[in-house]
Amino acid sequence: MTEVFETAAPARPSRWTGTWPTNAAWIVLGALTGFGLLVGATAATGGTWRDAVAEDPTTAVGVAALCYLAAAATGIRWTGWLLALLASAIPVVSELVDTPRWIGFALVGVVLAGLGLARGKRSTWPQAAAMVGYFGVAAVALYLEPRVGLALAGLALAAHAGWDLVHYRRDIVVNRSLALWCIGLDLTLGGICVTLAL
Repeated sequence: MTEVFETAAPARPSRWTGTWPTNAAWIVLGALTGFGLLVGATAATGGTWRDAVAEDPTTAVGVAALCYLAAAATGIRWTGWLLALLASAIPVVSELVDTPRWIGFALVGVVLAGLGLARGKRSTWPQAAAMVGYFGVAAVALYLEPRVGLALAGLALAAHAGWDLVHYRRDIVVNRSLALWCIGLDLTLGGICVTLAL
């Protein structure tokens, strides 16, 4: 089963992860990023971080899922980090073309899944399924009553931390630093959203 998750590029020992100080630093950086994203997203609409809506954690779930899918489809671990940066443009482009964000994330996901499957990358299947699961739940949350939607999208994001942990422990698909960073982001942003919805 593990070979289904493997990418073409084997993991190399890294000085950036593996000790508790470096691992903790990545998780803290992810937590700070998650809170920063929430502050920035809500400030852009004239509110504070306490004014979070389901679209905030849904966007984070979309970015996280695309990171893993890109690394699986290309077979190159660091493309997960690259997608973390590039996928942040999806909400901007979606606003420009007046389309819901979730459609942009879904379209990019379909393209990446198609690329990975066309290239015969078997690790694409579990990553595509994870995107459908985590992001699908978060996208459905957009159409629910606001507090329920925020809680459900926050739970989907927080649950993604389990996916991150699996990849960190097995050292597969993405760089371990990305998995750790994502754990901090997912738990922080997801947890805040769930708490705000209660």
